[in-house]
Amino acid sequence: MRKVLLIIGIIAAVLVVGLLIAAWALDQDRPEGQQGPAAEAMAEQMLEAIDYEAWQHTRFLRWTFPGGHHYTWDKTKGLVQVRWSDTEVLLRTADVSGKAWRNREQLEGEAAQEAIQTAWGYFCNDSFWLNAPAKVFDPGTQRSLVELDDGGKGLLVEYKSGGVTPGDAYLWQLDEKGLPKSFQMWVSIIPVGGLEASWEGWTTLATGARIATVHDLGLFTTDISNLKGGNTLESVALDVYPFEALGERLAVPEQQEAAQD
Repeated sequence: MRKVLLIIGIIAAVLVVGLLIAAWALDQDRPEGQQGPAAEAMAEQMLEAIDYEAWQHTRFLRWTFPGGHHYTWDKTKGLVQVRWSDTEVLLRTADVSGKAWRNREQLEGEAAQEAIQTAWGYFCNDSFWLNAPAKVFDPGTQRSLVELDDGGKGLLVEYKSGGVTPGDAYLWQLDEKGLPKSFQMWVSIIPVGGLEASWEGWTTLATGARIATVHDLGLFTTDISNLKGGNTLESVALDVYPFEALGERLAVPEQQEAAQD
């Protein structure tokens, strides 16, 4: 038995060392870029390629992110329903407040705050993967142009503040029309700098906004599923406004305006 445990220990140690060596080999320093009009123009080209104007006029979104995170987002009002496992949170994004339930029982006090903070962290991450290109001009961002190894140009976007992990940076590679093909990441939660993720599986919402639903990271692929977006509840397959427990109402004029968009 001791011999078996020793062998298992040796194998585990070899695997850990192998992973550390692989991480060291893959790790890349964050590149330095050149700020200025060329970088701003490349960012604008990317926004045009994804139809950012249509995204701005998309009120409701529903999607599922890997890990069993289910979202309904009233983007206009800054309200999100986040569901995972046995927990549901109705979240106000403006001040990170809301209400939470577990097994249909409403949570109070510290348990509620913990669920709300967890939902906020999930939403920040998962909505970024939903449409990160739309965030290149967010407050606290800095854009610069980077020379790529193949002689092309990449757009480095650094997030100086905001979200839950300020300081992260992403180097975008675009096709000839400005549509994202991939980015490399330098983020605090991943110890390997320069990890690449593809942006593919593009789909067009009812409003005209374009969203990439597939991200290949090499060892695994992240798929966004059950994606719907529009300006009425019907367009996202809802018949009840999910935020009434927060005292919110979907006013008739808003429904009429949305239907006309």
